[in-house]
Amino acid sequence: MASDDPTDAEAACFEAGIKFGSLYHQFAGTPVSPDSAASLETAMAESIENQPHCIDVTVDVLTDELEAELADSSADYTELTGRFLAVEIVVDYEGCEVVTRMEMEDGYPLMRLESVRS
Repeated sequence: MASDDPTDAEAACFEAGIKFGSLYHQFAGTPVSPDSAASLETAMAESIENQPHCIDVTVDVLTDELEAELADSSADYTELTGRFLAVEIVVDYEGCEVVTRMEMEDGYPLMRLESVRS
């Protein structure tokens, strides 16, 4: 490997970033309600798990947050945003496992690298 080639850990981190970008931007704005949350979680996780090197995806639509959002609304649904999601994505690239997570932090859906293991 040339000295400027990415390491397996760097490539695994890149792959995880691609998965998060795809997940967030593909589903942001999707109509969601407390009743449809579970099926949306499954659809999101299964679509991202189709991507190369992805070994596990956990998507939790925060139904308590949805219910609070809808409490004073005449609508039965709202649009999906990061504030209604908690996500974990695990990528394995050439034996290097990367765990990433998205959770709300200071009002922002922060995507972060949790661990890198060879």
